[in-house]
Amino acid sequence: MLTRMTHAPEATSPRLKLLLILPHPDDEVYGASGTLMTLLAEGHNCGLVTLTHGEAGRMLGLCNTPEELAELRDAELRACLAVIGLTTTPGSSFEQHNFPDKYLQDQPMEPIIETAREAMTRHRPEIVLTFPPNGSNGHPDHVTTHRAVKAAWDALPEGERPRLWYYASDTAPENEALRPEWLPANLRRDVTPFITRKLQAIACHRTQALSTVDFIRKFPERIVEETFYEVGV
Repeated sequence: MLTRMTHAPEATSPRLKLLLILPHPDDEVYGASGTLMTLLAEGHNCGLVTLTHGEAGRMLGLCNTPEELAELRDAELRACLAVIGLTTTPGSSFEQHNFPDKYLQDQPMEPIIETAREAMTRHRPEIVLTFPPNGSNGHPDHVTTHRAVKAAWDALPEGERPRLWYYASDTAPENEALRPEWLPANLRRDVTPFITRKLQAIACHRTQALSTVDFIRKFPERIVEETFYEVGV
């Protein structure tokens, strides 16, 4: 059981342009770091809610226990967010919670839904970004996070709901079981001006080296063009 302190949310917050609600350290970087950099450079406030510490991931010989991995991944995330500029921009927000990595689907849903709902209510974002119904790659934490964010979004009064974005690709999943819930991209953002910093931010997540190689192999175009599915468009 991890009991380390997390980044605590503030009681009051300025309104955010974009709020990401994601399960793992590194989920923010591959598909959205260029968009975050763009919006921050334009003077907008942005935010990230990370639900776990990623303690169930691969260790790659960099540490020996889940607790050590959690500490390492926390440090990687802080370094990544500093490169992106999220944690150095006044008015932007980052908070991390203690839900168990790899086992979100086994947890009561209400606390996860409430975490998402409270963040949306407190930050009043114009846009919320999370994983699509199939979790992009079927990861149960991704799928559970989608369900929690969507339930929280649905529970908001219709006039108070932010725009809802999902990570998306133009390429159907290799896994046929994921294709029925695949949502092809209907929104794309050119992040070429930030490509150097995006690669630097990705490289901060050393424990995710295999995921980095896999992402670039499958989706090289998404390094320079970030693609999303906007609900209701």
